[in-house]
Amino acid sequence: MWCPSVSLSVWTNAWLAGQAAPDDVLDALSAWAPAHSVTAYDAVAAGKTGLPWPDMDRAGAMSLLQTVRSAAGPRPPHGWPRRAAVNLLLPIPGDVRGLPAGTQFARDALAAGEAVLVGAADGEAIGVVPEVLWEDGEESADQPESATLIWSVYSLPAAPVPDPMDLGEAEYALRSAVRTAAETLAGLDLSVTGEQDPRALVEEIIEAGELHRIPDHAPDRALRVLTTAAQVDAIVMVSSGMSPIGVRSASEARITDEAIRPLSAVVRAARSAAVSAILESAWRH
Repeated sequence: MWCPSVSLSVWTNAWLAGQAAPDDVLDALSAWAPAHSVTAYDAVAAGKTGLPWPDMDRAGAMSLLQTVRSAAGPRPPHGWPRRAAVNLLLPIPGDVRGLPAGTQFARDALAAGEAVLVGAADGEAIGVVPEVLWEDGEESADQPESATLIWSVYSLPAAPVPDPMDLGEAEYALRSAVRTAAETLAGLDLSVTGEQDPRALVEEIIEAGELHRIPDHAPDRALRVLTTAAQVDAIVMVSSGMSPIGVRSASEARITDEAIRPLSAVVRAARSAAVSAILESAWRH
């Protein structure tokens, strides 16, 4: 898992489907920050969810669970197709699929690079965007206890219809992109800025991501895609601090960038497909 919106989506969805307890959701969220606050961005969102407005609700993560349940509403009867009420968005400039155009939610979700959609069966919906705030105004890895995760809740005219990539296609695209990048970079002589071993840096990033749990109902294939995506993402992050050595450094720098840049988009698509599969799987058990 790699962002708060993923944890919120998969765990609240599992809870709504009866596949997880409230404490499971709270534990997953606490891995991102020890303190959580929820605020309604507008009066309509406050009316839908019962959140106070314009004041912030300091009740913590439990209030967030109540907000999601209120917005999701009752699920259709067992005889109907049962689908996830919660969906993940990972927007970036140039790809804002799933965001309702022209809304403040869309702008804030794009700025954050992540968001959660919660849609009721009657079509009403809310959007949720996280933001980490630090007591001193700056991130401090040495004092994570100073962080508070603020969840802003927005009213939406309707829940956009999710359009996830097929999980099999996402896995194939991920493997193909990795193979192509590896072949391109194999002939380059690369050095790492700083003194740390790049392999060690990759392992550190992967281990940090493994601190975040995934619900037990997650399909094996989705877990495999998430694992591969995490490995590729770590390599991309480390590679951004690598530079080519040699007389063709300018051209090799361009080759390196062109080989690595597409991987981020493929990783993002693969993660979205894997999370969508996890969300849907909760309702098939």
